[in-house]
Amino acid sequence: MEVILDVGIRIILFLQGLGAWLLAPMRLLTFLGEVEFYLLLMPALYWCWDAGLGLRLGVLLMVSGGLNDALKIALHRQRPFWIDQRVQALGVETNFGFPSGHAQHGISFWGRLAQASGRSWAWPAALVLAFLIGLSRLYLGLHFPHSLVVGWAVGALILWAFLRWERPVSRWLRRRTYREHLLIAFCASLALFGLSVLSLVSVGDWQVPEEWAQAALTSVGEPIDPLSPRYALISAGVLFGMGAGAAWQSRAGGFRADGPTVKRLVRYLLGVAVLGALWFGLDAVVPDDGSMLSWALQYLSAALAGAWVTAGAPALFLRLRLADREGGAGGGTEGATG
Repeated sequence: MEVILDVGIRIILFLQGLGAWLLAPMRLLTFLGEVEFYLLLMPALYWCWDAGLGLRLGVLLMVSGGLNDALKIALHRQRPFWIDQRVQALGVETNFGFPSGHAQHGISFWGRLAQASGRSWAWPAALVLAFLIGLSRLYLGLHFPHSLVVGWAVGALILWAFLRWERPVSRWLRRRTYREHLLIAFCASLALFGLSVLSLVSVGDWQVPEEWAQAALTSVGEPIDPLSPRYALISAGVLFGMGAGAAWQSRAGGFRADGPTVKRLVRYLLGVAVLGALWFGLDAVVPDDGSMLSWALQYLSAALAGAWVTAGAPALFLRLRLADREGGAGGGTEGATG
């Protein structure tokens, strides 16, 4: 393992030695794998392109996020700048570094989007983008090369599973009642969070080495808390909110993401403004002290954000005549539960 870490450090130092001119493009590439980017992209897909595809991609992303958090806690591996001060930490990360979430989500999310597009160039473009996002994590000193390789492999496995089971599960869900949809969404979210809880249990009495914590604090000026299941809790909350919201919206008559470009733009700007206020506003007031109350509030705030995307915002768009119900006038598009 020491040989793998040493080779990884050498590769990172080589990339960082290419010069500071790469910093801006690398930060842009890494942003394409950040939560904030997906907060901008996912609503655009759901509200303005195809609600059904947007919901499926949202579920895929939340499942990938929860699984990544569980794996990181279970394996509890260090980031490069935690063990070698020669590595510049050109970004801030406080959780474990293996496997890479950016690499994992890059393959699963962009691969599923490529499959949905049906274009011949989409798959090569998705693979190149996933590779470049991963490369940016090396340059920024946030991941070892082997963390990217495993992240890509896990992402490919998740993508394969979704492509294999997405349609059968969708058909099964369409036969369920509204209350069953709510129960399924809630149980799925608890199961997703439960994986990280099991990972914490498997870790036992293991503690983050003091040298890791000190090196990270020296490099980025922020303390690390890699054993916190916060990311999995947020993924689980958003998953429940999206699922419950989509079920409610479908019961109310559905929502169509087509329409004139101007209406789509207004929908997006209005909806994402409220989403940003919910996401960042609640994050600022909800405590993060590791207590059960803190966990419950984080889960509920994330669920509220997810429900806004699939239920609250569409309901507002319908009331303001910025969108139509399924079956209304206009071109067809896949419904929220399609």
